[in-house]
Amino acid sequence: MTAPLRVWAPFASRVDLVLPATGATEPLVADVGGWWSAGRGLPPGTDYAFSLDGGPPRPDPRSPSQPAGVHGPSRTFDARAYSWSDGGWAGRDVRGAVVYELHVGTFTPEGTLDAAVGRLDHLAGLGVDMVELMPLAAFGGRHGWGYDGVALWAVHEPYGGPAALQRFVDAAHARGLAVCLDVVDNHLGPSGNYLGEFGPYFTDQHQTPWGAAVNLDGEGSAEVRAFVVEKALRWFRDFHVDALRLDAVHALVDDSPQHVLAELSDAVAVLAADLGRPLSLVAESDANDPRTVTPTGDSFQGRSGYGMTAQWADDVHHALHTLLTGERQGYYVDFGTPQTLAKALTGVFVHDGGWSTFRGKPWGAPVPDDMDRRRFVVCSQNHDQVGNRALGDRPSRVLTPGALAVSAAVVLLGPFTPMLFMGEEWGATTPFQYFSDHEEPELAAAISRGRAAEFGGHGWVELYGADVEVPDPQALSTFEVSRLDWGEAASESGRRMVELYRALVGLRRAEAAVASGESGGTSVAVQDGAVVMTRAAVEGGGRVDVVLVLEEGPVSVVLERDGVAAEVVLDSGVVLGGEAARTEVGPGGTVVTVSGPGVVVLR
Repeated sequence: MTAPLRVWAPFASRVDLVLPATGATEPLVADVGGWWSAGRGLPPGTDYAFSLDGGPPRPDPRSPSQPAGVHGPSRTFDARAYSWSDGGWAGRDVRGAVVYELHVGTFTPEGTLDAAVGRLDHLAGLGVDMVELMPLAAFGGRHGWGYDGVALWAVHEPYGGPAALQRFVDAAHARGLAVCLDVVDNHLGPSGNYLGEFGPYFTDQHQTPWGAAVNLDGEGSAEVRAFVVEKALRWFRDFHVDALRLDAVHALVDDSPQHVLAELSDAVAVLAADLGRPLSLVAESDANDPRTVTPTGDSFQGRSGYGMTAQWADDVHHALHTLLTGERQGYYVDFGTPQTLAKALTGVFVHDGGWSTFRGKPWGAPVPDDMDRRRFVVCSQNHDQVGNRALGDRPSRVLTPGALAVSAAVVLLGPFTPMLFMGEEWGATTPFQYFSDHEEPELAAAISRGRAAEFGGHGWVELYGADVEVPDPQALSTFEVSRLDWGEAASESGRRMVELYRALVGLRRAEAAVASGESGGTSVAVQDGAVVMTRAAVEGGGRVDVVLVLEEGPVSVVLERDGVAAEVVLDSGVVLGGEAARTEVGPGGTVVTVSGPGVVVLR
C-alpha cells in the first residue's frame, strides 16, 4: 500500500475520493489547515481522483503519475519499490561539471527515457559529468518542450513515467554521470491546470509573462511554498537526482521575509547532509544579480542571499554568439565586439549595473571578485537560445567548423561551468524548433497565432527576411524535424567535431589553470582578428593560452612568453582535418599563425 491519501483543499466543504475502476466514491475526512484525508493508502498502480463539492473528478495536485493524460485520473506509485544499484554513487556538485542539456522527446527516435539510456555511453565517452533533462512534469498532449507542465509531481507518461526516470538515473550513475532535472515552479500550463480549484495556488497581487503568479507571499501561501519545497526534495530523495535547474526564478515573486528560494536552499542543504552527497540548485535568472548565488547566511548589497549553487549567465552566450555570427537584433543589441566578450569572460555579466538598451534601463549588478566563477553556467547553445529563434536554427547554419571550434573552446576552457546542448558536439544541423501538441482547438490556434506574431518582435525579420514562414508549433512536422539525427555524429565531419569536444573536455580535467574558477585566473587580450584567453591558476601555478582566431587568415597572434617556447596541446585545424597552425619564438614572444577561424591551445 502507498502512504495514506491526503489533499489540501481549503476552498472545499466536501472532498470525495473517486476510484474510476469501480465507480466507487469515498468521503474524505477534514483535517486541520484545509487538509483532507482518506485515512488509508491504495495499492500501487491504482487510479484515483478527487471530487470537490460534488464536482467532476480532478487529478491529485501531488499526483505521481498521469497515464491517461493531464485531464485523467492520477495513479499511485510506490517510489520505494525500485531496487537501486547506485549505492556507491558519491554524487557530483554542479560547479565545474560539464553539463549536457537534452530534450527527452527529440534526443532519440523513440523519444523516451529508456531509449536515452542507450546514448549515455556516448555522453560518458565525451567527458560529460552531468546530464540535464528538460522538464518532465506531465503536460497536455504527447510532445512539447515541457515548460507548460501542470502535474508537477508526475513524470510525463510518453517519456515512460516515474519508473523510467528512476531507471534512467540509476543507469546514469552507473556510468559516472550525475542527473539534473529542469523544473518549472513559476507558472503552470494552460491545459489541465486544476490547482486553482483546490486552493490559493495563484495570486493576482503579482504577474508573470504567463499570467497570474504563484502565491508565495499571500494568504494560504505557506502550503503553496511547502508544495514547491517538498516536490524538490522528493526528486532528490526518491529519484536520486543530483541537481535541479529552476526555470525563470525572477518570476517567483515573493515579498516574504524569507524568499522561497532561500527556504528551498536551506531545506536542500539539510537533505544533502542526511543523504551524504552533494545536491545542487541551478537558477535561471534574467536579473544578472549575484544575490541569487550568495549563500543564505550572507548578504549581497544588503540583501540576504538566495543560496543557489549556480545560475545561468546568458551574457556570456550573447557576447560569444554575436561576435561569431554578427547578429545584433533584439536583445543582442549591446553585444558583438571582442571587448564585450572580454568583459563577459572576466566579469560574467556585461549588464552589471550599466545601461541595457534592449530593456531601456540600467540592469544587473557586478559579480564580486571573490565569487567562484564556477557558480555561473554558460553555453554557446541551449534550448532557449536555439529554440526561441524564429526557425530554431543552430549556429552551425552559418558558422564554419573552425568558428564552432572557437565557440566550444570559450565555453569549455573558460572559468565557468560549461553546458552543451544535445548534438552540438558533432555540429548538428537539425533545428530545435518550438513545438506543442495541445488538444483543445482554441488553445492550439492561439499558440500558432502567438508564435507567428512573435516573429516581428525579436528582430527576426531583420535576420531572416519578411518572407520566411515561422514553423507552426502545432504541426507534427515541427516536432519531427527537431529530432536529432545521430547519423550526423557518425559522419567524418561529425566524428572530427566530437573528437575536438572530447579533447577540450580532456584539457579541463588535465590543466589546473583551466579547471580553476578563480576570478583572477582569467585575462583576455584583443588582437587583430583574434582574442587570447589566458587561464592561469592563482594557486598551484600553470598557464594555458587559448588563441581564438575569428577571421579568415592567415592571422598571427603574439603571446608574451619571455622567450620561452610554448607547447601546442590542441590545434582545431589538425583535429578538424584542416591546416595546422605555425608557431615560432620571436623577440616579442611566441607567434602563432592560424590560416582561418579556429582555436589553438598552448601551455
